[in-house]
Amino acid sequence: MNVYREELFGPAAVVYRVADEDAAVALANDTTFGLGSYVFTTDAEQAERVADRIEAGMVYVNLVLADSPELPFGGIKRSGTSRELGHLAADEFVNKKLIRVG
Repeated sequence: MNVYREELFGPAAVVYRVADEDAAVALANDTTFGLGSYVFTTDAEQAERVADRIEAGMVYVNLVLADSPELPFGGIKRSGTSRELGHLAADEFVNKKLIRVG
């Protein structure tokens, strides 16, 4: 389905059945995007292990809508060129230098 290759902004979900944890992580990482992701489990060790392997700028474990102004916000891959405000913020994260020769 087309939505498999798109970056979704809810409310929408695509659900797949996979064989095991490795297959789930491989499927989750099989995207050109990487803004945010969610891991739901009752196993704390599994949560840490899977969250560490997910290729995303933000991973929430057993939480939804847990972002906050004091937390870093941004993605990887095609989900961002920097943090907060993308291209508009790029000037805020670089050192500029003026060299003027007369």
